[in-house]
Amino acid sequence: MITNKLMLRLFPFLAWFPVTTTLLRGDMIAGITGGLVLVPKAMAYAQLSGLPIYYGLYVALVPAVLGALWGSSRQLATGPVAIVSLMTAAAITPFAVPFTEEFIGLALLLALLVGVIQFSLGVFKLGTIVNFVSHPVILGFMNAAAIIIALSQLDMLLGIPKGRSDSFLADIWEMFGYLPQTHLPTLAMSVFALVLMLGLQRVKALSKPSVLIAVVVTTAVSAMIGFEHKTKGKAEHFADPQAQALVTEYMQADEKIATLAAEITERSGDLREVEKSHDARTAADLRHAIELMKLDVAALEAANKQRMSHIRRMHFVRAETAEKEMAMLYPADAVPAGVVVSERSWHIKKIEKGEVRLVGGGDVVGNIPSGLPSFRVPPLSLEAILQLLSAALIIALVAFMESISMAKALAAKTKQRLDPNQELIGQGLSNIGGAFFQSYPACGSFTGSAINLQAGAKTGFAMVFNGLFVAVVLLFLTDYLYHLPKATLAVIILLAVTGLITPHAIKHTWQASKADGIVALTTFAVTLIAAPHLDKGIMIGAALAILLYLYRTMKPRVAILGRFQDGTLRDIKVNPNLATSKHVVAMRFDGSLYFANVAHFEDAVLEAVADHKEARYVLIVGDAINQLDASGEEVVHHLVERLREGGVEVVFSGLKKQVLDVMRATGLFELIGQNNIFATENQALAAIYERLGETAADDLLCPLPSGWTKPQPA
Repeated sequence: MITNKLMLRLFPFLAWFPVTTTLLRGDMIAGITGGLVLVPKAMAYAQLSGLPIYYGLYVALVPAVLGALWGSSRQLATGPVAIVSLMTAAAITPFAVPFTEEFIGLALLLALLVGVIQFSLGVFKLGTIVNFVSHPVILGFMNAAAIIIALSQLDMLLGIPKGRSDSFLADIWEMFGYLPQTHLPTLAMSVFALVLMLGLQRVKALSKPSVLIAVVVTTAVSAMIGFEHKTKGKAEHFADPQAQALVTEYMQADEKIATLAAEITERSGDLREVEKSHDARTAADLRHAIELMKLDVAALEAANKQRMSHIRRMHFVRAETAEKEMAMLYPADAVPAGVVVSERSWHIKKIEKGEVRLVGGGDVVGNIPSGLPSFRVPPLSLEAILQLLSAALIIALVAFMESISMAKALAAKTKQRLDPNQELIGQGLSNIGGAFFQSYPACGSFTGSAINLQAGAKTGFAMVFNGLFVAVVLLFLTDYLYHLPKATLAVIILLAVTGLITPHAIKHTWQASKADGIVALTTFAVTLIAAPHLDKGIMIGAALAILLYLYRTMKPRVAILGRFQDGTLRDIKVNPNLATSKHVVAMRFDGSLYFANVAHFEDAVLEAVADHKEARYVLIVGDAINQLDASGEEVVHHLVERLREGGVEVVFSGLKKQVLDVMRATGLFELIGQNNIFATENQALAAIYERLGETAADDLLCPLPSGWTKPQPA
């Protein structure tokens, strides 16, 4: 029995067996159905992450299979998702240029860190740590992230340039300046893809494969009309002196940046060695040199950003020649007399490694390397790990929250038992394994999981078949994706994130709790303003949620009680005409007694005693006191002694076991006395009035005999 439990703990997928042929066939159909939808979305999400699009297919392969085998849910589909893809780009962009080898290496390292964090939380059964990121925080973050994702696709939808800087909103504002340069064929392709997908979704039989059909149709159209046009050039190919100077200066600065970056890396290594030898002077000199080089890099990057802003506004025409050959480039409005040029307008897309890349048509996916992802060890440098650690922690928590929320929804429908810690282990292993097979961070997908459930998936074999389908695409079908317009992928992303924009949910949160509404709105605003540093939104939102919780619990409700005509004790502020007593003050404290609110408790008791100078007893109804910490015990101890010295006895009722345990352990129970601690408020009041005797015989707060109603004051 113990061996079986251990085996299931180590290999949870063994619980799927025995598997019938019918069940396996159903899972295969569900897996292929999900794969048909997943393939185009995976490529779209990779575009969002700042990685070549085939990395989306890599994420849909190894992580998907590992997540299914070692997770707890049998229908949860692990793979690339929009939010995590955006957070991946946001985490790495400050340290590397998207689509470069350095960026890819950091993406693999980020996946490894995310996986290690999730796996560790699962092994040590710390899944509840995600509760520190409250629902309002996630709600505000998701809405802001959805808007960021949608805006980030504008350049692909319109065929206009978009810069990348430390401020996402500044980049978007700059991009709006390029709107007059909208590439009409790209806009037309975007509209066509959008109309096609929305139209197909209205046809029930075609709604599920609508995305795939749109991909096939737009790819075919792109190939037939020659949607893509691109060429290359050198600085000397620009006839206009101003353009040639800008391009040359950009290349020189770019080369200098690369040289400085290499030197910074080398000096940083020297610094680590020097710090080990405790040579403080040399270490200080190295730090100074590194900081100066970083300032030089920042200045060069800022200057290049300004140059690129001017360069992107220039349009050129080429001398009449084959498109793949290099040719002289002239300003579109200043072609010398006698020069024969093509009619197509070109603009500069990128300048790198001494070469200028120009586009004169729509942007397509291009060459996708065929074959399965090869084994690759992420770059394990301490500096890179420290740079990405905070972002990895945030991504790990957000990814798991998205995964577990979907898994719980599935479990509610399938009546399956869900183990959150096992799900953490599954998600962790999927990211750890994926990191060594060229995957960026993955998590449970809402869309993929819903399709799995609707298609009849019964076990995780559905995701295994899903992964096999993706492998077939990588091995045999990549050549057919060359002409897929990136505008189509942008439309896929746009439609995917529209469901994440939920202003009604934020309104509902505000109506339920103003404090939670403030948290959601603050997280939303900070996430938008701080983008691309999305982790700041969640961190500030989570911190604000905790602070507001502490603030609310610092002053819990304290109710002075009176006798209602049905015999119950109720708050006299809500019911002003209730019967009270000059001999006894009955009060209820609606909160735990801990360091943040004990002063409020003490003040409330002393104020009540001051307002009832003839009172000889204070009854504290403690049904709502769930916790008593050391600070609370200390204050109660001194309060009981102080009031007793003044002739006022403190009596408690309804205290819970955990509170009584603290009192017994500290001696507070003996100080208060067994005769002053009761199970219910009526028992406490009966004992108090028995002690008061004839002096309080006509007191209206006295407990009522069974079946008798005492007249209420006017």
